[in-house]
Amino acid sequence: MIAIDWGTSSLRAYLMSDTGLILQHIEAARGLMTIAPGGYPAVLAEAIGPWLPGERRVLICGMAGSRQGWIEAPYLPCPAQPADLAMATIPVAFEGAEVRIVPGLSDRDPDGVPEVMRGEETQLAGVLEEDGLVCLPGSHSKWARVAGGRIDGFTTFLSGEAFAAIRQHTILGRMMAEAPPDTAAFARGVERSGGHGHLLHQLFGIRTLGLFGELADTASASYLSGLLIGHEVRAAMPPGSRVLLVGAVMLCDLYADAITRCGGVAAVATPDAAATGLFRIAKDVPWN
Repeated sequence: MIAIDWGTSSLRAYLMSDTGLILQHIEAARGLMTIAPGGYPAVLAEAIGPWLPGERRVLICGMAGSRQGWIEAPYLPCPAQPADLAMATIPVAFEGAEVRIVPGLSDRDPDGVPEVMRGEETQLAGVLEEDGLVCLPGSHSKWARVAGGRIDGFTTFLSGEAFAAIRQHTILGRMMAEAPPDTAAFARGVERSGGHGHLLHQLFGIRTLGLFGELADTASASYLSGLLIGHEVRAAMPPGSRVLLVGAVMLCDLYADAITRCGGVAAVATPDAAATGLFRIAKDVPWN
């Protein structure tokens, strides 16, 4: 089969054997934001054309299945397992192969406010061997609860997007110089997240620490990152929990550091979890 992780900014394609082994992998900067309406079939054909003579099944996850994508694949409510996702896949017209799109997942928080994910469900499907907490860091980080081979529910944190917005569009950002990551400043931010005051109060401290010469402009961005991730971890993780991290290596390393400092235990999953998840889902897809 061919597995496609098609997001907002990029397309990742995997040619897979009948045992789930990744034979070839390609990545292109052809995400949702680069594709005009109706342009998905041509972009897909260009990306996987060399594989098509030998492969007839293509399974896609991610933003290609959003309302702004190729076709909307409605959210499937939690709890859900790979077989449920498989049965809810949506077929799309494509010359040369049978193509189906995996739906996203939905949930509700304790106050009844909706939660959604699209693309992360396949990463989770790839790491269902152990019960517990799984964190998928990103612009909209997900903390999922998995048990018995299913995704029971999840919570979203806007930490990544908040970091970008604060750094680029607030007075705090004017005090941040471009510099390599500062490990000590990140740790200091994580520690501060457990101190007195609300996050909004602690954020203003970035400005005042800078004004009083107690936080270098080259360290401010790392301090902000530690502050935001620290608050996220403390809100999402019961003390002493083991958390499996799935995502980009550098971001997972930051989260692992914060989890450890907040009293948890972190482990990092394989970076190819999405491909593994798509392969597992494909086993139960009602292919023609």
